Amino acid sequence: MLNKIPGRVYLFVAILIFAASNSVTRQLIELGENYLIDGRNPISFCNVLFVGNLCALLALVTIYGRSWRASSLNRLSVKNWLSLVTVAILSGALAPSLVFFALDITSVNNVVLIGRIEPPLALAISILILKERVNGLVILGAIISFVGVALTVILQSPSDNIVNMAGVMEVGRGELMVALAAISQSVSNTVSKVSLAQIPLGIFSVFRVAVGTVVFFAVVIKLFGVSHFTDVFAPVLWQWMLVYGAVIVVGGQLSWFQGLKRTKAADVSLASSFSPLAGILFAYLILREVPTSAQYIGGAVIILGIIFNQVGVVKQNKLQAANKQKTWQKDLDHDVGFKGI
Repeated sequence: MLNKIPGRVYLFVAILIFAASNSVTRQLIELGENYLIDGRNPISFCNVLFVGNLCALLALVTIYGRSWRASSLNRLSVKNWLSLVTVAILSGALAPSLVFFALDITSVNNVVLIGRIEPPLALAISILILKERVNGLVILGAIISFVGVALTVILQSPSDNIVNMAGVMEVGRGELMVALAAISQSVSNTVSKVSLAQIPLGIFSVFRVAVGTVVFFAVVIKLFGVSHFTDVFAPVLWQWMLVYGAVIVVGGQLSWFQGLKRTKAADVSLASSFSPLAGILFAYLILREVPTSAQYIGGAVIILGIIFNQVGVVKQNKLQAANKQKTWQKDLDHDVGFKGI
């Protein structure tokens, strides 16, 4: 019966789950304040990210375990492995860590909207470095979206967490972290396109999460000490993470991968375009977070850019050929932004 469900349905289910992930994460942290252990919140951002990554790894191994055959691994060159490590650090550890830390000091709507800087950055890198040919409307849409992100940042009211950017402008620390996460993800996408096109999606996905988890764990211990993970085995943390893992990680990933297998690149791009709207909607429904005037203005411009982008995608007539399906699957795996892992 599940095989009869259209691929687009899977995609939109995954988009809704991923769009809710930021708000669900913030809500979990707030719930943790009711279960303090010696004054510490056991459902901290670091604990949620670490345990969430473990849940994601378990889900991916279940889905793609068969891809890890000796014959497949032996075909990977030293350059492939170095590229895999680079991608794992950038998109598996650095980017999600920055997003989680940003969620601690800025609004979910800011994370959702400013995170939309990633597609324009990735497009710019593809054009300038990879010399890809792209429809003009796609470029126009990316420029408009970039302007929307800039307006969201510039029109923000002053806050306590401000970073002075070389005396030119002041940016909120959380907003800066989201932007840096987007840059990290964009560079990761470029490395994937250049060096990892022929690597099976299963090996790519499992390795990225596994190495990202290890790197994140090591960095946190180096910066904050082992005591930072004192409550990582707290029953209340795992109680909520089992629900989080089942819905956000497993449910979202399974729906996403099923959608990727049953649809075309244009369908994935269209579904992904609804991500910011869904993210803002869930921020209101779950956290009662109402967009500010800056977010309304920036969000409206970003949506306009997305519309131009989608028109360009349609007119581009399937830029990527069918025999590159696995490549676009890996590339589009980043288009919806943060997935709660």
